[in-house]
Amino acid sequence: MTIKALNRGYVQTVTGPIRPDALGRTLMHEHVLCDITPPELAVLGLPEVEITLENCFEVRYHWCKHTGNHRLVDRDVAIAELAKLKDCGGSALVELTCGGIKPDPSGLQAISRRSGIAIIMGCGYYLESFAGDGLAGRSIDELAAEMIVAVTRGAWGTDVRAGIIGEIGVSDPWSAAERAALEAAVIAQQETGAAVNVHPGREPNSPFAIVDLVRRAGGDVSHLIISHIDRTIFEAESVLRLADTGCVVEYDFFGIESSYYPFADVDLPNDGQRLRMIRALIERGHLERITLSQDICTKTRLTRWGGHGYGHLFANVVPIMRRCGFSEAEIETVFVETPRRLLTIQ
Repeated sequence: MTIKALNRGYVQTVTGPIRPDALGRTLMHEHVLCDITPPELAVLGLPEVEITLENCFEVRYHWCKHTGNHRLVDRDVAIAELAKLKDCGGSALVELTCGGIKPDPSGLQAISRRSGIAIIMGCGYYLESFAGDGLAGRSIDELAAEMIVAVTRGAWGTDVRAGIIGEIGVSDPWSAAERAALEAAVIAQQETGAAVNVHPGREPNSPFAIVDLVRRAGGDVSHLIISHIDRTIFEAESVLRLADTGCVVEYDFFGIESSYYPFADVDLPNDGQRLRMIRALIERGHLERITLSQDICTKTRLTRWGGHGYGHLFANVVPIMRRCGFSEAEIETVFVETPRRLLTIQ
């Protein structure tokens, strides 16, 4: 398979390659167009719930109980939301809607052009419970070939190229299909030079198992991003040990200030607690192995429906970082320099 069309040394956005130095402040894990309705809710076939001032807290708090909250499909709404991100100083975002949660490459391309926000699109497959037949029963080589095509030619039957592999989803325990997708992602990384983002299982050992598999398969752990650390590992020493492996740890639940988490019996941290963990990582020498984002995938986290919106990190969290003693160089590294390094095709 030819990969001569790869733009090595560039960042691949949905509108074409850009020079790394053109990439400004970047959110590393978001969703702009997606349908992440939990399968157990989707099968009920219930009508969408209208979100109002009276029920927005209820829908936001119980974020998996209300049909329609996980469907982001309106391009005009997305353009308006990303315009607010730009107003807050945001320049780009990584959009990790992949197989099983309704990727829309052409929609992302149109939204990027109209909003002025650079969008780097993912590829591959989410959890098997979402991806179903699109993932189950397929070989590692078949999955790898599909991811390579997504980066080199275009994803999901379009000519819109992915610029990162992921978010590859694994459960607890991994299914055979999810393991195959992760092994395929390593092959695709080797062939294309794109970074890999993995959605780990919720058990604290899952990120370590992912790193182990990627390393044994010959993948580049320095360009492996483990998502959702803030809902997976809560002990500081465990987070530090994970970063010691050389992978990138991603805190991407910023803006979720409720301790309630519908998928596991844990208490989520708030933004201040996230920053304290990030400070510990920096003190350990892991400044360049940290990425931050908000993982917006529900309507109630958009400003249109009373949420914080894509600009939250830049409008609200960066000022707190300064107040807490983060230097301008540290802030620049986390939001600009590390995204540039990870998103530049090698």
